[in-house]
Amino acid sequence: MVSFVREEGAGETVVCVHGVPTSSFLYRKVLGELEARGLRGVAFDLPGLGLAERPEDFDYSWSGLGRFSVAALHELGIDDFHLVVHDIGGPVGFEVAAALPDRVRSLTILNTMIDVATFKRPWTMQPFATPGLAQVWLKGLSKPAFRQLMRLQGVEDFDAVPGEELDAYVDLLKREDGGQAFLSIMRGFERTEEKQALYRRAVRDVPYPVQVVWGAEDPALPLEEHGESVRAAAGLPEIHTVPAKHFLQEDQAPAVAERVAALALR
Repeated sequence: MVSFVREEGAGETVVCVHGVPTSSFLYRKVLGELEARGLRGVAFDLPGLGLAERPEDFDYSWSGLGRFSVAALHELGIDDFHLVVHDIGGPVGFEVAAALPDRVRSLTILNTMIDVATFKRPWTMQPFATPGLAQVWLKGLSKPAFRQLMRLQGVEDFDAVPGEELDAYVDLLKREDGGQAFLSIMRGFERTEEKQALYRRAVRDVPYPVQVVWGAEDPALPLEEHGESVRAAAGLPEIHTVPAKHFLQEDQAPAVAERVAALALR
């Protein structure tokens, strides 16, 4: 499996796991901010997204993406690392943490889900997992439509992201296969009690410190519901909030990197 890796800086390694419909492109600002704080930031594209390959027979479930991520860390020669997860990169990253608990040095959880057995996709996700409707919605996800979606759900400070960078998300999503692998990922959610128990074990009573950082204005995964469920699962006293929507890496990259560095370097 061929993928694409972004890397900036030196020092202790911070591995950043993206979700959908994004890629390592989402962390382009965060990596520079981590470098400025004496850390090495690494983000790779998950199969089916960004510049990674998109084989039809790949296992695009959270388990499959987790196994790929573990293999990627081995291939990149990354031993100990700090882990940052976001969106469905949460479940994928929890798979990694469960597989390599002795190699995780800290875990920063951005807007994601952990109580997956009861998770209901927000309206922006649901059509992409619905047979028949998925292809229609994917075809309708034009660059103007994606800009509007990001304004509504993704970015609080819309002026912080140039329009051509928002357009790049669509190009990266649809390249080669028109987004078919993305639809496989959207159908591959493992919303089971077993996975929920595994992910909860990855964040509580673990050999590494854990923190939750949340875009407080996220309408897709609201702080009061999903942020609180992650906080409770990890047994933490607080959530660190930033004034952002779902894609806090876009307009709050310095704040995200500062929280990661505070935990990693303490």
